[in-house]
Amino acid sequence: MAKVRKVVFPAAGLGTRFLPATKAQPKEMLPLVDKPLIQYGVEESIHSGIQNIIIVTGRGKSAIEDHFDVSFELEHLLETKGKLDLLKQVRDISDMINVSYVRQKEAMGLGHAVLRARELVGNEPFAVVLSDDVIDAEVPCVRQLLDIHEFYGASVVALMEVPKEQISAYGVVDAEPVEHNGAQGRLYRVRNMVEKPKADEAPSNLAIIGRYILAPEIFQSIEEIPPGAGGEIQLTDALKHLLRSRPIYGLKFEGKRFDAGDKLGFLQATVEFALRRPDLGAAFRDYLRTLLS
Repeated sequence: MAKVRKVVFPAAGLGTRFLPATKAQPKEMLPLVDKPLIQYGVEESIHSGIQNIIIVTGRGKSAIEDHFDVSFELEHLLETKGKLDLLKQVRDISDMINVSYVRQKEAMGLGHAVLRARELVGNEPFAVVLSDDVIDAEVPCVRQLLDIHEFYGASVVALMEVPKEQISAYGVVDAEPVEHNGAQGRLYRVRNMVEKPKADEAPSNLAIIGRYILAPEIFQSIEEIPPGAGGEIQLTDALKHLLRSRPIYGLKFEGKRFDAGDKLGFLQATVEFALRRPDLGAAFRDYLRTLLS
């Protein structure tokens, strides 16, 4: 079984939920405390053992490329001023990964974005990370999925239980539990899936969250499916097509997920991540108490 060596980051979306902030900057570059959203996903991939990053970009996304590139002027300035801690942080960003870019000329859905990475991925399994979903976990979420993939040799999607009133915003699975060492009732074999079902038509409360390990056959499935919800090429529809010939597993990951593509979720993530910081947490907690007194 081929090892997962590459991870795809779809980053060509317009970020309309964060307008006007995203009119001139990518939503993936919105800072969560002091790091852009996409960097959290990249670091999760690295800590999961994957260093080859493929970012699917679009028009106006050059800030992402600049962020992961070498900045000679900034590094020279920091070195000259003796700010070696900041210099290390800046250099670590460009040194941490092998990064490639491919353009998605128009936003035609998540499935289409993944398809754009086909030539760079090749004929091997790969991961997909959506940077909107920031997941705080002791064992990185991607690593949790990789463990299942390496055991079963199949595609794996991350799952999370979602309240009924929110289920229509997600891809939802119909799945049966699978006994597996270490998973403790969290592993499922997927039987079917539906993109953004009505609440009373959803097959379960298990929603697909933005982490995937995919077999290379997914590219053929993406090419064969028609446009789905919203007239876009949906990755959920392609996974449903793949189910005809290949098994897919779902794992309720251990950890906390923040929907940083939503304004409230972004604010919640900012507060919780700031409170955990040793350099900010105490002072920030004191400030929050003054607001509640």
